[in-house]
Amino acid sequence: MDSLAKDKEALISGIEADANTEVESILAEARKQADEKRKYSAQKVESMLAEARQKAQEQAQKIKDRIIADAELEVKRRFLQLRDTIMHDIIEKVKARLNAMIHEANYRDVLVNWITESAIGLDVESAEINASPKELLLIDEVLLSKVKDKIGKYTSKQISLALSNASSLESQGVVLTSSDGRIAFNNQVETRLLRKQREIRTMIYNELFTEDKET
Repeated sequence: MDSLAKDKEALISGIEADANTEVESILAEARKQADEKRKYSAQKVESMLAEARQKAQEQAQKIKDRIIADAELEVKRRFLQLRDTIMHDIIEKVKARLNAMIHEANYRDVLVNWITESAIGLDVESAEINASPKELLLIDEVLLSKVKDKIGKYTSKQISLALSNASSLESQGVVLTSSDGRIAFNNQVETRLLRKQREIRTMIYNELFTEDKET
């Protein structure tokens, strides 16, 4: 009986020892897996943080670039607005000054130059002149004779000039039309200023926005 009890006790002890060993093995494996998961999680978190930091930097750079681009666009817009405002003021002052000159004695010389320029540009044997009512009163045979002399001096050509029978122009300046009516040269103030726009813009830029100006 004692022998049977001892055998039973030994069997139980062996089972308990095996169970403890298995438990220890399971716990060791669990600890290993838990440790690997912690390391993986730490690496994953660090990777996610690095990716988040990279994205944040990229987003910050994009925001910075967009702010700079928007600022540059606004500066350009304001420059163009200022340039156009100044250009408009200059043109209006030029128009007002030229209009006031109609009543001055030397305005006849202005008409001589404009008609001469138009005739040379037209390059025909005969042409008709039209202008505003006030200017038509200034265009006489004496003035036309001066025009013909200047044309002959510059081109060695002769041209027949006469006042047009068409309705007078509403705005200041002259228009020369070939006698056959096929071509014309517009030398009205508005048109002259349009031809000068590029030159006026360059002048405004050079005067106001170029730093290396002589003082």
